[in-house]
Amino acid sequence: MKLEHAFEVPASPEATLRLLVDAERVVPCMPGAELTEVVDDRHWKARMTVKLGPVGMDFLNDVTLVEVDEANGHVKMEATGRDTRGKGGANATIDASVVGTEGGTRVQMATDVHFSGQAAQLGRPSVVQDVSSKMVGQFAECLKGQLAAATPEEAAQAAQQAQAAQKPISGFALFIAAVKGAIARLFGRAPKTHEGGSA
Repeated sequence: MKLEHAFEVPASPEATLRLLVDAERVVPCMPGAELTEVVDDRHWKARMTVKLGPVGMDFLNDVTLVEVDEANGHVKMEATGRDTRGKGGANATIDASVVGTEGGTRVQMATDVHFSGQAAQLGRPSVVQDVSSKMVGQFAECLKGQLAAATPEEAAQAAQQAQAAQKPISGFALFIAAVKGAIARLFGRAPKTHEGGSA
């Protein structure tokens, strides 16, 4: 399953790229995620909780930075996750590119994700697309807060506030997102999610 999203942040491409490869700053911006270990500059581990109605999944994820091309503003990473109770797993490849704009930087993300086990049964394409758009919207807002901070202390505070405010995607939110997405597709337009939209 392939997903594509895009959003803009108020910072230079260089600053944005540095943030995207900084585990301690970027993981707290991911809804329901918590950094558990930084193995080295290119490998880290994180826990991510997702609730789908009565079914809760707690994923342990291994993330690897496969490519960091600062000159061309491109990052490629691979993530493998497994549910701690054996309900399934997910593998994803994420390609992110940063391009300078008049007001900052446009981030384009292309994700190729594959589910297994019970996660595959719950992860229908239309539902995953709608929910992922919501999650990317929250992710983008958190990145904007960090990049707009004047000092490292303010950036850390912004990340902590974002992590405290973000909750795992619930079954009810999943249902609402799916309904909104279905209505939007019915009328031939994409759901309006956040500034910059999704590509």
